[in-house]
Amino acid sequence: MFKKLLALLTLLSFTWILTVAQDSVPNAIPGEVYYAPFNITITLDGDIADWEGVPRVLLSGGGHSVVFAAAADESFIYVLGDVTDPNIISGEHGENYWNEDSIEFYFNGTGDFTRRSYAPGIAQVTVPALNKDLPPEEAIISGIQGNSVGAQVFVTETAEGYRVEMAVPLKNDVWDITPAHGGIIGFQVHLNATSSGSRDTKLIWSNADTNDQSYQNPSVFGYLMFFDLNETEIPELPEIVAENQVELPPVPDQALYRNGRFSPEARIIDLMSRMSLAEKIAQMTLIEVGSISPEDVNALAIGGVLSGGGGYPRVGNTVENWAQMVNSYVEASLDTRLGIPIIYGVDAVHGHNNVYGATIFPHNIGLGATRNAALVEQICRATALEMIATGIYWDYAPVVAVPQDIRWGRTYEAYAEDTELVTELAMACLNGLQGESLTDPFTVLGTPKHYVGDGGAVWGTSTTDNYMIDQGVTDVDEATLRAVHLPPYAAAIENNAQSIMISYSSWGGMKMHAQAYLINDVLKGELGFEGFVVSDWAGVDQISPNYYEAVVTSINAGVDMVMVPYDPIRFMETLTDAVNNGDVPVERIDDAVRRILLVKFELGLFENALANTDLMTMVGSDEHRQLARQAVAESQVLLKNDDDLLPLSPEIDRVFVAGVAADDIGIQSGGWTIEWQGGTGDITPGTTILEGIQAVVSDNTEVVYAPDGDFGDETASVGIVVVGERPYAEGRGDDADLELSASDIETIAAMQEAVDQVIVVIISGRPLMITDYIDDWDAVVAAWLPGTEGAGVADVLFGIQPFTGKLPVTWFASVDQLPLGSSDEAPLFPFGWGLTTGE
Repeated sequence: MFKKLLALLTLLSFTWILTVAQDSVPNAIPGEVYYAPFNITITLDGDIADWEGVPRVLLSGGGHSVVFAAAADESFIYVLGDVTDPNIISGEHGENYWNEDSIEFYFNGTGDFTRRSYAPGIAQVTVPALNKDLPPEEAIISGIQGNSVGAQVFVTETAEGYRVEMAVPLKNDVWDITPAHGGIIGFQVHLNATSSGSRDTKLIWSNADTNDQSYQNPSVFGYLMFFDLNETEIPELPEIVAENQVELPPVPDQALYRNGRFSPEARIIDLMSRMSLAEKIAQMTLIEVGSISPEDVNALAIGGVLSGGGGYPRVGNTVENWAQMVNSYVEASLDTRLGIPIIYGVDAVHGHNNVYGATIFPHNIGLGATRNAALVEQICRATALEMIATGIYWDYAPVVAVPQDIRWGRTYEAYAEDTELVTELAMACLNGLQGESLTDPFTVLGTPKHYVGDGGAVWGTSTTDNYMIDQGVTDVDEATLRAVHLPPYAAAIENNAQSIMISYSSWGGMKMHAQAYLINDVLKGELGFEGFVVSDWAGVDQISPNYYEAVVTSINAGVDMVMVPYDPIRFMETLTDAVNNGDVPVERIDDAVRRILLVKFELGLFENALANTDLMTMVGSDEHRQLARQAVAESQVLLKNDDDLLPLSPEIDRVFVAGVAADDIGIQSGGWTIEWQGGTGDITPGTTILEGIQAVVSDNTEVVYAPDGDFGDETASVGIVVVGERPYAEGRGDDADLELSASDIETIAAMQEAVDQVIVVIISGRPLMITDYIDDWDAVVAAWLPGTEGAGVADVLFGIQPFTGKLPVTWFASVDQLPLGSSDEAPLFPFGWGLTTGE
């Protein structure tokens, strides 16, 4: 995402060069005001002789520089950018050319310089360096409304870099600017100097923009003032005052809503009577932690902050730093006029999985194989305690999807393909997170997701990036939607669910975030949901390319809190405009805020919103790791066991182990582990499967490990090969073939040359295509994604624990059998299959 790339910026100093033929044109005010000569006409031809006499400004640093200038006539604003760049990166990223060398010019022609989000009249016009290879008529222009301003560009390569000349009409579809002496518009210049595909250097002109907020916030622009060459008087910059600023009264400490002895309902009535529209809309705003500072949470009175996958403290991923980070945001919210605490959320989907050192439990598909609701409840209880240690009281879990096509990259986040089993285990998790009452300080808010039918999406219907099924279309009738996908939500509401997340998917030709019938009528009306509905990550944006229309539609459809997630000002100002225009009723705003505040009061956040540091010893504790090890053992499904090969005796003389996945915490943990997409290697503490084997066998047993299965001339009676999928998450894991990699097949073959009998352990988030190979394997174990406690796999391989797991999804024999029900042919292994041992 563009916002993530901006985090790499380096702000550098600038100096000034002035070459002014006309003595009347004043020097620019560094970083604040640029005086653009008026009544100069520029020709876009690469020859800059006609720029003679126009003030030049030099921005430099990091081995890069840009000299920029601006002028105007009756029809155009002209801008020049003469770039020094020793290594122009151009044309290497296809459609992602915005991630290459470029120069950006920003204009605010609204006359409202306090505006903090983009609106008609404001544009960012980005000109990438790749235009040096294109004729002007084929020039590529991008940016926010950049394609709408009718800009003409001429880009030439120079000996030291490239040069951009651009003419922007004063009247176009974005603005209507009439130049006059002393007239001003908002103005900003950025140079993006790319290195290895990331914008490692960014030169910024405006002094107001200290951390590259221009892309989101036009109030940090500087100013361009038109200066008529026939005039000599230097106009003063007018005082910029925010319109409609209202000073709100302070709130007394003894206000009723601050008193925990009163009911949440009474406290809400009192609190909302004191809230402005801006404060209400702020409560509906949920921002990711990397996009907002505690100071801005305070200034804007934001309602919620989240850490997405990988959203850990940049000062170091430790429990202590997590608590300090979260507390800083909470404390900032408590210091606002009303003192409404934020609610901080995280995707703790298999333990507190963003936190280094936390216990990583098996992903849900493995827990589905256990059929053990009591165990699932214990796991989610442990997750809640580890979350509270870091000050986080809102979990975006459990997933209650019922996947019908295992090619879906989110299959492993679901418990099973069976609605009844999903409902049973998801409710156990919800109860583990929330306990008997949310008022208990050792509970967190659960969030069943994603409403509704995400598990029923059809292959090939996704329009997101290169996804194939994730965020696609659930093409079923309403009766099927209600029979297969809705029951877990009905059960969740009966089990006191107070937060439900909307799906990216579509149904009936409409994005779920726009489904007023399913959200307002079914969820809130028919099912009686009284909590708040939260959007998924930028899910509202997918409704329409017109952001105003998308916001209006989603809020009216029943979305109460919007995971924006990057730009709070844009969302808040858009929704404010919608209310003022009558497109979103005030009553809808009040309903959303009432629902959000009810949960905050019931969670006790007004009294206790900070991290419980006494629980830090629980994060990754022996107790929790032992629970995870038990869950791993119970999740293992024994698919094949010729001659009762398994379990092996711990006293076996010698055992070969192969496969990179046998000794890799990252692979066995899968996606949503430390980072969104997970990772390979020692990404967090734990026990690999190999280490578990080494620990469980006798002192006399020789364990020989060769990652590629090549043991030279050595032999053994038995070999264990651990193979499977590399980590992925969401649509990046959509997979048409579900095949083992060529290297995994080669490793198994190499092992077979060295042993008499081979055991294949499959690490994966769903069944894989093994039909062509399984006859040659003596035993096969579906290990799923076991998490950090790989010893649980060793426990069942060597009989410390019995095999009891049952398939939570059908193991297909051919991809022609996908999705579920596509074929009458028998699967390789049916739903519920699983051999047992130890009886």
